[in-house]
Amino acid sequence: MSKLKKSAKIFLLLIAVAVGTFFAVRIYDSRQMPPLDSWHTYVPSEMSAKAMDAGDWAAYLKTEDALFKAVRSEVSDRISPEAQTPFNRYYPESVIYPPRYAQDWNRSYVMAPAGKPVGAAVLLHGLTDSPYSLRHIARRYAADGFVVIAIRLPGHGTVPAGLSNVRWEDWMAATRLAVREARRLTDPAAPLHLVGFSNGGALAVKYALDAAENDQLARPDRLILLSPMIGITRFARLTGIAGLPAVLPSFAKAAWLSIVPEFNPFKYNSFPVNGGRQSFRLTQALQEQIVRMAGKDGMTTLAPVLTFQSVMDFTVSTRAIIASLYAYLPANGSELVLFDVNRSVEFGPLLRRSAETALARIMPELPQPYRITVVGNERADPMTTFARIVDAGSTTERVQPLAVRYPPEIFSMSHVSIPFPLTDPLYGLHPDTSQEDFGVQLGTLAPRGERGALVVNMDFLSRVASNPFFPFMIERIEEGIRDPRPKVVTVQPSTAYKKVPQPDAAEIEAYLTELVPEAQATP
Repeated sequence: MSKLKKSAKIFLLLIAVAVGTFFAVRIYDSRQMPPLDSWHTYVPSEMSAKAMDAGDWAAYLKTEDALFKAVRSEVSDRISPEAQTPFNRYYPESVIYPPRYAQDWNRSYVMAPAGKPVGAAVLLHGLTDSPYSLRHIARRYAADGFVVIAIRLPGHGTVPAGLSNVRWEDWMAATRLAVREARRLTDPAAPLHLVGFSNGGALAVKYALDAAENDQLARPDRLILLSPMIGITRFARLTGIAGLPAVLPSFAKAAWLSIVPEFNPFKYNSFPVNGGRQSFRLTQALQEQIVRMAGKDGMTTLAPVLTFQSVMDFTVSTRAIIASLYAYLPANGSELVLFDVNRSVEFGPLLRRSAETALARIMPELPQPYRITVVGNERADPMTTFARIVDAGSTTERVQPLAVRYPPEIFSMSHVSIPFPLTDPLYGLHPDTSQEDFGVQLGTLAPRGERGALVVNMDFLSRVASNPFFPFMIERIEEGIRDPRPKVVTVQPSTAYKKVPQPDAAEIEAYLTELVPEAQATP
């Protein structure tokens, strides 16, 4: 017994030392961050989840208008002389001050078709993002006769501090409100599509599952997911712990994973701990609901899911999309589109082994009840890009040549690049500013110099921010608009992904790297 007590004491001592070391390092790292500015400390007052469930679109827009007026009076009108720079989004004289544009894409918007709507699409943006990110897809839906509801999710579009006290339940309430407005503007029998990017993808799936269990919620007819946050590694639990020192005023900066200048007009660069924590809570609730509903055959009524995902993703787990969502989908015409790495010989010696084998490691065993499409090229012919398609129920692939080339300067798609064409005026590799000019072209930045000289991590600047395969993606989305009832194939899927795999070494390394301050500042 004495040996057991001694072992227990040693174990507890080791835990205490580890925890103490963690907090010491965390406090030290936070003290090295830049000072907090007003956009890190002023928290706008959003509608509560209860108020959103009881309210309507007009009430939400009225509150949103008050939020932006408050940000102007509490932040922009009181900005310090040191922060009055040409590339500070909160400085009224800045070239990237959002209210100076013809349309402030940080705000919620409705995009109506030319005539009577034939359907409705609800667009849900990602974490730290704004409704800007899905506007290209919104325009295509509107051109095809759909009315588009693009909501600014609570905590977003205003100041980074808005994410410091938001809850994922607030995002869900906003999603329900947007769907109610979409249904109000269309015939009850008209198609309803949910389009979700990153964290918005998790919200779209969660809403669809809630609607399958609650007849009071309108059921979507299709889900379009772009880099969906279905799962992040279990190391995300560290984000909640990382903010604990912030309970002491002297360590307020510990509530932030990164504090970076705000030079992006439509996305936060600084990232509070609570934002990551709420995303983790959302994915946990989502995965638990999927498993529970699958056990009761509750997934059989789920709408077809079309997902676009890079095999290399620094933010979300690509494996979790397959293991925690697609492994449970019924045979309903769903499709998974994967963007492979650029296998041109120029990148061969530079690509990590984990990048070269990423596709092989995540591919499920065949056959599957959903279509799998892999977009990429071959080292033997890097000039030719194609889509390799394995139809639902099949074990053989067919090849479709594509009219677009994998740009030789891009070695892979990224989490943030999927929704943006190469011509996007802010994020595009070849920005078209003839119609809109936001004062900066973040997608073209390629600075050269010595490390440590910039205020942001070099990873931020090298991360591709637009998608050369955007036209192919739009074609796939429009197939679903034209064919609301896709052909389904009855097949017994492989069970290889029924158990969620543990994160591999590459995923662990990516997440731990992401915890480093400034690495969260993604375009």
